[in-house]
Amino acid sequence: MKKAENIIVGISIGDLNGIGSEVILKTFDDTRMLELCTPVIFANVKILSFVKRNLNCEAQLHGIDHLNQLVKGKINVLNVWKENVDINFGQNGENIGKYAIKSFVAATKALKENLIDVLVTAPINKYNIQSDDFKFPGHTDYLDQELEGNALMFMVQDNLRVGLLTDHIPVNDVATHLTEKLIIQKIDTINKSLIQDFSINKPKIAVLGLNPHAGDNGVIGKEDDEIIKPTIKKLFDKGFLVFGPYSADGFFGSGQYEKFDAVIASYHDQGLIPFKTISFGSGINYTAGLNKIRTSPDHGTAYEIAGKGVADNSSFKEAVYLAIDVYHSRNQYLQISQKPLKVNEKQLLTKKGE
Repeated sequence: MKKAENIIVGISIGDLNGIGSEVILKTFDDTRMLELCTPVIFANVKILSFVKRNLNCEAQLHGIDHLNQLVKGKINVLNVWKENVDINFGQNGENIGKYAIKSFVAATKALKENLIDVLVTAPINKYNIQSDDFKFPGHTDYLDQELEGNALMFMVQDNLRVGLLTDHIPVNDVATHLTEKLIIQKIDTINKSLIQDFSINKPKIAVLGLNPHAGDNGVIGKEDDEIIKPTIKKLFDKGFLVFGPYSADGFFGSGQYEKFDAVIASYHDQGLIPFKTISFGSGINYTAGLNKIRTSPDHGTAYEIAGKGVADNSSFKEAVYLAIDVYHSRNQYLQISQKPLKVNEKQLLTKKGE
């Protein structure tokens, strides 16, 4: 297993007109972060130097042209492009979207090739990133195509974890997407992630109903009774500790979520509105289900405060911490899975020596 300080954290720059550069620089301006990992920002060192001056930030940048030039203890900036880019903080620019994707695609390629250990993505504008070469609603969909596994948006803040059965689709399409196959796949993905990424041996998972009051026994829609309930029972009978469907309206306000290791919502706003209400500013968007690790802050580009030096970097810093934690958890899980007898013998000897 790599030592903590050798973990290479790749960072995609996000929308240059937003707060992404600011929260990145503020995070690594704290030199203690460089004791935890070796960051490499996929962008251009001249651009970040401009942002740094604008923020009166003290962070020391180390420009490189190849990843084999990484230096430990430095904030490495890989020059993904050479040309100058006009930055207009707070403005939605089509050209800016192009550079956000250049950074993200280059970082994803490095992740696939094991040149970086984990990826942390700064916020993008889902509208200005669209082009003939990039037609994805966001980071998660592209990663799902490029990496192995089945991507799932997993919002995390301490012990609150919220996953989604459907994410970036219109509300009027949600019911048609809910199938037994989809629900089984998503619950299985979250269950495996809780075990290998969060070191929870027997995860307890709650599933929220689609309709108000989970359908009220078919009075308010039939999807809960005909699709969600039977699928949960099938999984429970197979040994999954999965429960529900629960009525979504009072689930978070009553504190029921605290009894579970994860909660699965039927659609985007059903899960993310309560999540962000409870944890805004310190939540993390984690892409579960893939063979590589990616995290992101739970906020957007925040054009309205971009360039003013007032952005809170707490969520981005937490995203870096989580990426490192999951990296260690996965390595530990892999060691235990591959050599369970040796691990058990080691634990036994440790106990005897106590």
